[in-house]
Amino acid sequence: MHILIDECLPKKLKRELCGHNVFTVQEKGWAGIENGDLLRIAEKEFDVWLTADKSIEYQQNLIHFDIAVVVLVAYRNRLDALLPLMQRLREVLQVIQPHEIVYVES
Repeated sequence: MHILIDECLPKKLKRELCGHNVFTVQEKGWAGIENGDLLRIAEKEFDVWLTADKSIEYQQNLIHFDIAVVVLVAYRNRLDALLPLMQRLREVLQVIQPHEIVYVES
């Protein structure tokens, strides 16, 4: 699976997603791009966009994008706070479909 990690999440999260083709927004040169434009660009290359933006489904009509969105919900966006969500994230990645949004929280 091809996964794009949003710039609001730590880059080190990549290490937790072994077996997937994972890039950060910064690595792709897309830092600072607004969410709608980012989704339009990302849908051409990625299956899933991983973010911490809990309001994304209210900001964007995700049915228009051929990409799935996973929102990580933790008390802060640091690796130590996100690590407890990784097992559930791995489970979600096995079944998520384009146009879906899934919130992963503890």
